[in-house]
Amino acid sequence: MTKIPIIFALIAAILFGSATPASKFLLDIFGTYQLAGLLYLGASLGVLPFILREKTFSWPWKIDKKTGLLLVGSVVFGGLSGPVLFLFGLRIASAASVSLWLNLELVATALLGIILFRDHLTALGWLSFAIMLAAAILLATGEEQAGLQGGMLVAAACFCWGLDNHFTALITGISPAQTTFWKGLVAGTVNLIIGIATGDFTLSISKGAMAIGLGAFSYGLSVMLYISAAQRIGATRSQIIFSASPFFGVLFSALFLSEIISMLQIVSTMMILVALAFLFFDHHSHIHWHSKNIHNHWHYHDDNHHNHSSDDSSHGVFHTHPHQHRKTTHSHPHWPDQNHRHDH
Repeated sequence: MTKIPIIFALIAAILFGSATPASKFLLDIFGTYQLAGLLYLGASLGVLPFILREKTFSWPWKIDKKTGLLLVGSVVFGGLSGPVLFLFGLRIASAASVSLWLNLELVATALLGIILFRDHLTALGWLSFAIMLAAAILLATGEEQAGLQGGMLVAAACFCWGLDNHFTALITGISPAQTTFWKGLVAGTVNLIIGIATGDFTLSISKGAMAIGLGAFSYGLSVMLYISAAQRIGATRSQIIFSASPFFGVLFSALFLSEIISMLQIVSTMMILVALAFLFFDHHSHIHWHSKNIHNHWHYHDDNHHNHSSDDSSHGVFHTHPHQHRKTTHSHPHWPDQNHRHDH
């Protein structure tokens, strides 16, 4: 059974990695805002089967204020701004380089966690992110002016997605599938309307289906397969597998777009692999304190601090219901990429 979640994580990486070269191809057909809208509408469609399997569904106007504000932030930064900046960068730079630049999302997420959420990063973690940043700069200089402009746009997109990662990590009461659904539906609709209003838009069924299908599989199904794998084999092992997605992007760029992989891209790839190795072997442990409180959020019962009784069907599976934390302390190892909060 452990092979199944590993396969899920690998498929998620392949699907997500394919998005960059496929989007590069579709940019010859659609405007930037148009494609961003269709991709995220597709993502919303891709998670719909998972939502139909859930026992609870929350309309946005019925969720609590905190969750609503976090969801708005996720829509604005993760659904509206991030994909548009990414596609503007992809339009002027090679798909292979953009695939590798997407590793900056991990750097942005960690730095924002340190600045805004008091997250911890060890010396080895700082070293890994410094290597990733150096690799990104090396890639940008290799593509001259287009590389510098494209790299800055993709870096800005990664900053937006880094904020989105923190917002979604703090969302309680609704599932990741519902978060992805509302983000894709709202942001996709708004960007598509902007795209239609600002440019020529002649949508055929076949071309529209290509863009929506890419979003459904690469941004919808991919995310849910990753979450499913993380629930079964842990976030760290899943993230290690999923980190192969940029390299699949490079491979697909060479195979399907006939892009020539340069020596700088090869060197940058090696640097990123070293940085990822440092990052994933870097972990630490310390005490966490949980106050006694009653709340409703997505969790699983064998995570060392949800000690209330449960039936066997919910053991080891993420779910939500109102429950009371006991006042407790515990210690467990975690990694810099896990968005672990210390302010429960």
